[in-house]
Amino acid sequence: MKGKYSRICAGVLLLTAAGLSLTGCGGGQWETGERLQQAGGEQEAQMPPETDGTGKDGDDLIVVGLSQLGSESDWRIANTESYRSTLTAENGYYLLFENGQQKQENQIKALRNFILQGVDYIVVAPIVETGWDSVLQDARDAGIPVILADRMVSVEDDDLYTCYVGGNFVKESEDAGRWLADYLRQQGREEEEINIVTLQGTLGASAELGRTEGFGNVLKEHPNWHMLEIKSGDFTQAKGQEVMEYFLETYEDIDVVISQNDNMAFGAIDAIRAAGKTCGPDGEIIIISFDAVSAAFDCMLQGTINADFECNPLHGPLVDQIIKDLEAGKSVDKIQYVEETYFDTAMDLEKIKEGRMY
Repeated sequence: MKGKYSRICAGVLLLTAAGLSLTGCGGGQWETGERLQQAGGEQEAQMPPETDGTGKDGDDLIVVGLSQLGSESDWRIANTESYRSTLTAENGYYLLFENGQQKQENQIKALRNFILQGVDYIVVAPIVETGWDSVLQDARDAGIPVILADRMVSVEDDDLYTCYVGGNFVKESEDAGRWLADYLRQQGREEEEINIVTLQGTLGASAELGRTEGFGNVLKEHPNWHMLEIKSGDFTQAKGQEVMEYFLETYEDIDVVISQNDNMAFGAIDAIRAAGKTCGPDGEIIIISFDAVSAAFDCMLQGTINADFECNPLHGPLVDQIIKDLEAGKSVDKIQYVEETYFDTAMDLEKIKEGRMY
C-alpha cells in the first residue's frame, strides 16, 4: 500500500484552500491537528517535506492518519508519544496526527480528511463507542484499513474496522474488585459493611463501560459492599476533584474510592485532603485507580493510593507490527490486548518505577 506520500503532498494546497488546518513539522512527520496559530478563522499551513530528512524516498513511506481523542491525561500523552516514537520516517512511516480535543465531531472530520487525502491506514482512538458507522463505511469504500486503538466502537458490521488494539477494561476492573476483596480480608474487614463511590470516566467511552461493568461483576459477589454513587469525572483531574468534593459533602462514611483513571484519582486526593480526611494504606479511605502512570507510582510511594491497575498506553509497537503484517498480506487477530498488570504498596515500587517507560 506504499507510495501515496507524493499524492498526499500534492493535495495539501487543495485541502488548505478548503479551509483545513495543516501544520508542518520536522523529521518527516506532518501534523494536522496541533495548530501553531489560529486567529480570525485563518489557520497557518505549510507543505510537508519532500523526504523524511534521512534521504529516503518519501514514496516508500507508509502513510498513517492518527486520530487521537485528546490530551486529557498523563496516560493519553504517553499513548500519543508511543505512536510518535514508533511510526517514524526511520521506521518507514509518514504520520499525520489529529488531536480531537475530546469531541467526536472533530474526530469524524479528521477521518474524512484522511480518507480524502488517501492515507494507507487510519488509526483512531474513538472518544465514545457509537456514531461511527458512516465514516467507517467511507473508509472501507476507499479501501483504507482502520485500526481501533484504546477504545472500541459499536457498529452494525464489525468488518468496518480491521482490528482493535488496547486494554481489556472489564478484566482490569474485575481484577481490581478481587484485589479489594483480598485486601479487606487481610485487614480482617471482609464482613464489614463497605461503602464505595466511583469516579467514572467519560460516559460511553470503552474504558468507562468496561471498568464499570467489571467492578460491577465483582460487586454482585459481595452483598456487604454498597456502591453509594457512580458519577462521571470525565477522566480529568479537575472534574475528578469536583466530583470527589460532591461525594464527601453528600456521604458521611466513604470507605473506598474507585477512580477509573489516575488523573481523576489525583483530583480526588486533593479533595480528600482539603476536607481534612486521609487516604491510602494508613488513611481512612482506600483508593483504587487505573492506568498506573509515573505520577501514580509517586502517590503510592507517598501512601495516598493503595493500588493501581495498569492500562498499558504503549500501543505504537503493536500497531506497527499489525501494519507490517497487513503489508505482507497476513491476516491479523480482530482483538489484540496489550500486556497489563497491577501494582500496590506492598511491592518494591521504587525499583519497578525505574524500569518503566511511562
